[in-house]
Amino acid sequence: MGHQNNSLTSLALQKFKKNFWGVFSLVIIAGIGLISVFAYVFAPDASKNANQMHLSIHSKSPGFEVQMLTIPSGIENKQSFISKLLFGRTNTDTEVPITAYEVVNDQLHYTEYASDGLKGLEKQIDLSVFPNSAYRSYIETRNFIFGTDKYGRDYLSRILIGSRISFFIGFVAVFISLLVGLIMGSLAGYYSGRVDAIIMWIINVTWSIPTLLLVIAITLALGKGFWQVFIAVGLTMWVEVARVVRGQIISSKQMQYVTAARALGYTDYRIITKHILPNIFGPLIVISAANFAAAILIESGLSFLGIGAQPPMASWGAMIKDHYNYIILGKPYLALIPGICIMILVMAFMLVGNALRDALDVKS
Repeated sequence: MGHQNNSLTSLALQKFKKNFWGVFSLVIIAGIGLISVFAYVFAPDASKNANQMHLSIHSKSPGFEVQMLTIPSGIENKQSFISKLLFGRTNTDTEVPITAYEVVNDQLHYTEYASDGLKGLEKQIDLSVFPNSAYRSYIETRNFIFGTDKYGRDYLSRILIGSRISFFIGFVAVFISLLVGLIMGSLAGYYSGRVDAIIMWIINVTWSIPTLLLVIAITLALGKGFWQVFIAVGLTMWVEVARVVRGQIISSKQMQYVTAARALGYTDYRIITKHILPNIFGPLIVISAANFAAAILIESGLSFLGIGAQPPMASWGAMIKDHYNYIILGKPYLALIPGICIMILVMAFMLVGNALRDALDVKS
């Protein structure tokens, strides 16, 4: 008969596996994480920030198809594979949506796409522009699964690349909040007295300021940008971690194993890091999941206000800001698609947090 592992970790893992919504949400989070890392692999428009604009096909419905003519520039792209994977391809060629084309006297005559039943401009270009005059390989039928935004960019590509900001801001914000919150909470809970009073005063002052206003103030102080938002969100979420850590340490430092560690002459640093913190890891996991979801919502709100990730960088919150007025113009999907993506990701983290809370509850 095999040995059955009855440790608290294995029991919590078994309970978590039995929670369908927790496991399902974890799969969704893993899938979105995979997409965010390899966004430029999955995106139909792999240009940097999926910023290839075609104003003639702006605001087209999902499933829209058009012939796309690519006119090579002749400029050699020396980007490395890693650079293309992480930052997108630098597009030096010109893409033109067309409705018809024909070859006349070694020239390619084409008609540009025009919406609302209008006829586009007729232009021509020498076949010598195309390598070996193989112009057919530079004309393809482009399918826009999610349609196009108000600038004529592929909406699906923008959604996929926009997942990077929403996903990674959670990691950075949680890391910063854990780093600051663990230090402040540990000092306040372990040493008590005047140290506790000073730190709790800082926590209460920070807690009393509305989160969004505090993030806006920090963002304006640090400047608008990608990393500034990440840092600003993280610096506003540490108070929750600090309060939880403080409360857990106050109750844990009276336990016998802490008394034994003091009797053996261990330093306060070792007692906190090696003995107390590992025993309060469960609540930290739960609050980190909640902070992850909160960070996504705060970043979306900042991007909607225009002080988050700056154009042309793709962000779900900024995409809602750009298209919220289309809700009353008959194209609500332009605002609903990124909104649904935010809802799914936030809901997934909340369900995982609830599942972890149930799994780590020793009373159940």
